[in-house]
Amino acid sequence: MKIPPPRVKKELVPLAVVMAEAKLDGICKPPSSEQCFVVGQTVSAAGLVPTARSSLTAQDKRGSYLARWNIGRMSFIVDPGLYALGAPDSSSVVVVTANYKMSFDQLRAALAGRDCWILVLDTKGINVWCAAGKGTFGTVELYDRVVESRLAEVVTHRKIIIPQLGAPGVNGLDIKKYTGFQVVWGPVLAADLPAFLDNGMVADAAMRRKSFPLAERLALAPVEFVQASGKIFLLILFFLLLSGLGGKNIFWAAALEMGFFAVLALLAALIGGTVLVPVLLPWLSGRAFSVKGMWAGLLSYLVVVAIYLFVWPDRGMGRVEIVAWLLMVTAISSWLGMNFTGASTYTSRSGVRHEMLRAIPIQVAAGVTGFCCWLAARFWIS
Repeated sequence: MKIPPPRVKKELVPLAVVMAEAKLDGICKPPSSEQCFVVGQTVSAAGLVPTARSSLTAQDKRGSYLARWNIGRMSFIVDPGLYALGAPDSSSVVVVTANYKMSFDQLRAALAGRDCWILVLDTKGINVWCAAGKGTFGTVELYDRVVESRLAEVVTHRKIIIPQLGAPGVNGLDIKKYTGFQVVWGPVLAADLPAFLDNGMVADAAMRRKSFPLAERLALAPVEFVQASGKIFLLILFFLLLSGLGGKNIFWAAALEMGFFAVLALLAALIGGTVLVPVLLPWLSGRAFSVKGMWAGLLSYLVVVAIYLFVWPDRGMGRVEIVAWLLMVTAISSWLGMNFTGASTYTSRSGVRHEMLRAIPIQVAAGVTGFCCWLAARFWIS
């Protein structure tokens, strides 16, 4: 899909001056040279700068794999500040990125064999695209890092390259006004940076486009699945407890007999919202991720109902219970599906807000209605 060219905001951000002055008193620490990817130090006009290795080690790749599964995800970060790659000098280019280590790793690997400076912003461990939407990859933070790292002393030129996906958070006019550095919008992908630099820092049409193939969509599923699994597990325990209390047999027998389908339905909601949404994204009807999540939940729920009735025909369910779980599963799956709005280029920051304002009340209403119907089926409708 084609991403619109970055637009520079017109409003000024005087807060940048205040923030930067607050950090110039030594509160901001320079990047540590003890990080695993640092191989030495480079002498600059502003002092020693940590030198990053361009090749990725087994430890780097292992960390990325674990982060995909939400293991140590929020601690998978690098110290913000200025780094050297190769043997840069005062004329070398400056590339900006987030302090999410996977973003940093992809950038330094893409620039292997080149001499450049990498300015890392403190995005709280969030990648460039998401951090720009949240505001942590923004004008104030960029200003702080430029001033704190004494970048004007390190390089003689006045250009900094910012990823195109960081455009929603950065006001190029303010950066120029307050620092003297011109913002150059780089390509969407770090892999295109070598060609971008060789082309005189001019991006062609292909560099402004971002596809969202199956492999990339699947890469997002594990972390969403793991994050949601804990909440679904608590819901499973909750419904097993209510099933045991509402049965005619002893507690555990009733919980297993009456709560078994609840477990299957909640797992269907989990798989629908975290796996089927990214896998079937281009084919699910609707533009909003909440709508796509609803359809994914409906699909997974129908499969579960069909299997349940085929394998255990003697455990038939009443119509009220079927409708109850239909409402709850689609509501949960729809809510989980919205998590992908911040991990794709399908929606804008304002579009996400607009969708949430419309979708969340409907999701809550469907979930509450479904739960009330389920209680009625369990306790009052024979």
